[in-house]
Amino acid sequence: MISPYLIHFIVFIAFTLLASLYFSFSSYDMLNPPEWVGLENYNKLIQDPVFWKSLKNTAYFTILFVPTQTILALILAVALNQSLKGLKFFRIAHFIPVISSWTVVLYVADAIFNPRFGLANDLLLKFGLEPQKWLNDEHLVIPVLVLVAVWKGVGYMMVIFLAGLQNVPEDLYEAAEIEGAGVIQKFRYVTVPLISGTTFLVLVLSTITTFQAFEQIYVMTGNSGDITAAGGPNNASMVLMLYLFQQGFAFLKMGYASAIAWILFIILFVITLIQVKLQKKWVHYEK
Repeated sequence: MISPYLIHFIVFIAFTLLASLYFSFSSYDMLNPPEWVGLENYNKLIQDPVFWKSLKNTAYFTILFVPTQTILALILAVALNQSLKGLKFFRIAHFIPVISSWTVVLYVADAIFNPRFGLANDLLLKFGLEPQKWLNDEHLVIPVLVLVAVWKGVGYMMVIFLAGLQNVPEDLYEAAEIEGAGVIQKFRYVTVPLISGTTFLVLVLSTITTFQAFEQIYVMTGNSGDITAAGGPNNASMVLMLYLFQQGFAFLKMGYASAIAWILFIILFVITLIQVKLQKKWVHYEK
């Protein structure tokens, strides 16, 4: 009964994982058989300045994205967990970007932040401010990409928070009111502890999402789909997934790309392990 799943797991997951691990120790261009080179790919990674810059950019993207999306998703969930008219409309409106195509969303975002005819610069000019280069500015490109990514994904995290909020017993709020607690006190001492498990889930999913960021950066920083041009300006938006894709599919350095993939896996594994360890200190478990 489980043989279809086992076959799928062995062929498409286990085999590909083991193959990529072997390729990470090989020189492989997809045109010729892989040649074993040992730790050469990993030694090159250590000495590769673009790899370290992509790792730094990924960390920067994560630091901006995770808390911003988590806080905004929680605020929206609390606001949309009230008894208000038109509640379903607002919930759907916030979730529409989640189900929209990344390509469509990013082309619209590119039109907004285009330095020549974008809406963002038009608004700045109306307020007497200097227009910005946005995606062509090394200091602004990551924040702009984070802004678009948050707008695209916050609705999904909002729904997760909504599920957690609806599981908080109403009698706890009533007891808090009897004790004289206000709105802020109820949120701090009742809501936050009881949705800590949901918050932990959102943090883990958001972190994984940032390390897998690729499509929005490829579309918004690439030049007419040129994968080698993406990640600019001056590699300021080069992240690990984009660098992996460039090395593997643009330059046919599949062995080197596999090494990057395994480094990425190790980083995500360590971060998730730390998060799991820390959750025991701040996640509330109902007894």
